[in-house]
Amino acid sequence: MVEPTPDGQRDRALGALLGLAMGDALGMPTQTLSAAEIRARYGRIGGFQAPYAGHPVSHGLPAGAVTDDTEQALLLARRILAGPWDDRAWATDLLAWEAGVKARGLRDLLGPSTKRALEALSAGADPAETGRQGTTNGAAMRIAPVGIAMPPDPLADLVATVARTARVTHATAPAIAAASAVAAAVSAGIAGAGWQAACALAIVAARRGALAGCWAEAADVATRIEAACAARDPVSLIGTSVMATESVPCALGLVALAEGDAWQAGCMAAEAGGDTDTIAAIAGAICGACQGSSALPKETVAFLVEVNGLVLEPLIDGLLAMRRMQDRGAA
Repeated sequence: MVEPTPDGQRDRALGALLGLAMGDALGMPTQTLSAAEIRARYGRIGGFQAPYAGHPVSHGLPAGAVTDDTEQALLLARRILAGPWDDRAWATDLLAWEAGVKARGLRDLLGPSTKRALEALSAGADPAETGRQGTTNGAAMRIAPVGIAMPPDPLADLVATVARTARVTHATAPAIAAASAVAAAVSAGIAGAGWQAACALAIVAARRGALAGCWAEAADVATRIEAACAARDPVSLIGTSVMATESVPCALGLVALAEGDAWQAGCMAAEAGGDTDTIAAIAGAICGACQGSSALPKETVAFLVEVNGLVLEPLIDGLLAMRRMQDRGAA
């Protein structure tokens, strides 16, 4: 693995967030639907589409619009850049974000684990306890900024940061394992790794992450990632639900199936059924980190940025500055 130049590193970091947003937007009109219904309503997914009238979650959004996956990832990036981590400030951020979503008349609100945890926190619960039932993919879907802000070595530091940012809402072994896998794969890509090495590190990180969370009755995330990355059909083998043990391994399996191509992985995820926007967003973030933004389809990216008013460069620069500080500290 050859460390990219600063410009190359920036291109990969930008690729991670643009890949996340691109996958999110591809999966937006198909989320919560079965694969059969997706085929019947949209046919093959080969570009951004508007959701059909009456869609249970995405109704009213335009083609190319992002959802909670991208919005919460950017929210997390801003919280990381704000200074020392503060659980209650992060909880306030999430609650304010949901209020804004409701004010816009949208239905893509906080996921079940996050909502339950924040309600408990608002009622006075200890932040160290509120995430002990969180086994869904909310932490993993928004974790890419941690992968940008931290190098992959030492991996223990990256996993500890993942666990710290996840604990208010997702403090379980499967949730932290899944989020650690995504953060490590993104971080490896920015450090110069290709998709194969990024997926390999994701497995190692998932094993470490599982030790950082409280036990939950669930499958082992690392084992599932291994199986998904070797499968001809990771969707059928693993599943596509909101559970961290399904959506995250499935996303990594699609990264492998697409051989690291962000657009192909996103389109396959959007057709898979279930939590399509999150699976496509995670796959897109990993592929984008390994490919760089310059490898993403330019007209598609320009449309995505325009529709959503994305301004990513200041966040990227701030996160990479943090990463350089980590690198200097390890030297």
